[in-house]
Amino acid sequence: MLQLQYIRDHQEAIIEALDKRTIDAKPMLDRVLELDSNRRKTQTELDESSARMNQLSKEIGGLYKSGKAAEAEALKEETASLKQQIKELTDQLNDFVDSLNNELYHIPNVPHQSVVKGNSEDDNEIVLNEGELPTLGSNALPHWELAKKYDLIDFELGVKIAGAGFPVYKGKGARLQRALISYFLDKNTEAGYTEVQPPLVVNEASGYGTGQLPDKEGQMYHIGIDDLYLIPTAEVPVTNIFRDSIVSEKELPIQYTAYTPCFRREAGSYGAHVRGLNRLHQFDKVEIVRVEHPDRSYQALEEMVVHVQNILRELKLPYRILRLCGGDLGFTSALTYDFELFSAGQDRWLEISSVSNFETFQANRLKLRYKDENGKNQLAHTLNGSSLALPRVMAGILENYQTEDGIIIPEVLRPYTGFDKID
Repeated sequence: MLQLQYIRDHQEAIIEALDKRTIDAKPMLDRVLELDSNRRKTQTELDESSARMNQLSKEIGGLYKSGKAAEAEALKEETASLKQQIKELTDQLNDFVDSLNNELYHIPNVPHQSVVKGNSEDDNEIVLNEGELPTLGSNALPHWELAKKYDLIDFELGVKIAGAGFPVYKGKGARLQRALISYFLDKNTEAGYTEVQPPLVVNEASGYGTGQLPDKEGQMYHIGIDDLYLIPTAEVPVTNIFRDSIVSEKELPIQYTAYTPCFRREAGSYGAHVRGLNRLHQFDKVEIVRVEHPDRSYQALEEMVVHVQNILRELKLPYRILRLCGGDLGFTSALTYDFELFSAGQDRWLEISSVSNFETFQANRLKLRYKDENGKNQLAHTLNGSSLALPRVMAGILENYQTEDGIIIPEVLRPYTGFDKID
């Protein structure tokens, strides 16, 4: 959430920056500033009325002590009117505060200066392309057919149990999935991230804290009777560890990693591009989250990008990195790099990771601050990244490592799988 003082001081700059998202921000900012003006005016009137009430209360007490009951009773008539006025002003103030917060919650983050204007993923910038694209034979198969051929993943059984988008991993498919989770967590902890196991459900306050609410409410599974949400990513519970927290500047950076199942209601269209593991309602993901000092958050972002690169290099999978344009940028992000893996069986690129800097946008919602060397509380910067999302990595391994007589396991995963080939 943008800071109110920042909006007051930089209205034109925000309008210009949000134009990169192809958003006309002026009407939103005008509403915010009008509500803010009304809120401050009402607060002033309330403070004055409360001060007058306190003054009268002291005067009335003094008059009674002096035996001037008649004068005291006359002043009490004014206090009765003030009580009603204070009640009305308090109600008005609460309405303005609620309306103001609602408007602020619907304004997306300001893109970083390096973000280009664009309407969709077609306008994203490719900043790196690494690895040779494999050349497969004419009998090469997409991963959903490989999964069926080698009895690794049963999509139909998942439909029977839960519905489309809930696959059942079996045998060596389950072992490979578990191997990837362990490998990703080991790489992250070796890089200095502390492993945590967070809840798989969050409350409404947590959803608002990281920006999933109200922006992505329709994409989340809601448990109505308990008013809880199944997590769409470990970013939500892990970042909310720091909600309403003040950390010491010396504690920064704080680095966490977590493996969780993730749940997303987002409806997919039909066709090969959403078949198999390409788009699921439940999937596994390993996440990295950082709380950083504002002065080094973009250096931290680059470190996270390099970290994900190193994992993909060890897996020997061809990938590319894109800097997202304004129109494809997530609601909460100031700058995002997407990693895409080449799927040889489908002959197309698949997104497997997003690494983002949210600057103070989440921290302002979370009330996540650090105490600087002068003892003053400052908003921290938050970052997160997929390290990595498993379904499409699994798809890439199955497709890119397929041979005529089986699927080769990447060498780095063999200590985790206990086998070097699926046949």
